[in-house]
Amino acid sequence: MSIRVAVADDQELVRSGFSMILEAQPDIEVVAEAGDGAEAVAAVRLHAPDVILLDIRMPGMDGIEAARQVCAQSSCRVVMLTTFDLDEYVYEALYAGASGFLLKDVRRDDLVHAVRVVAAGDSLLAPSVTRRLVADVVRRRRTESDAPAVSPAERLSVLTAREEETLRLLARGLSNAEIAASFVVSDHTVKTHVSNVLSKLGLRDRVQAVICAYETGLVVPGS
Repeated sequence: MSIRVAVADDQELVRSGFSMILEAQPDIEVVAEAGDGAEAVAAVRLHAPDVILLDIRMPGMDGIEAARQVCAQSSCRVVMLTTFDLDEYVYEALYAGASGFLLKDVRRDDLVHAVRVVAAGDSLLAPSVTRRLVADVVRRRRTESDAPAVSPAERLSVLTAREEETLRLLARGLSNAEIAASFVVSDHTVKTHVSNVLSKLGLRDRVQAVICAYETGLVVPGS
């Protein structure tokens, strides 16, 4: 079964370039293109793609609001496109429900890999820049609200000790294989732990799990 993808970017050359790269893959089908956020939301409703690539900066409805609506209204997973690896809007994208982000100068193979990873239910957390973004968004939110961090004991009490440690390692950027090696268990066992963490905490994916770990103080930015 092909992975159904939509591409939204106000620059036609970027949009068509990404579409051509993805269409060349035997397991990926580009079902829609959009030039702004409103068109992107409409495309998701009409074509029900598995993944949508959303440019952050678009005229009219921007990518952040589009991501918020897409994540709230469908099961389509969102990958944000940005020109800068520290674009301030990426912070809002993570809270909107995006599963990760890509730089627009992403390599062909990395673009294809990202779509497959996100379609499979994972998130783009491997790059260290993403971990910096997650840590920074939590710092910003705490500064803006001037409120203390939620105690891990209060929010994470539903987790077992092993699940809490799994969340801690996720927040530090470890892959399932690396967590499995740390626990000396199988990858399947780690996948079960990750699934339990998401389910018990009511989280959409690994990105939200990492944000939760920082917000509760389970992991401290810079640690």
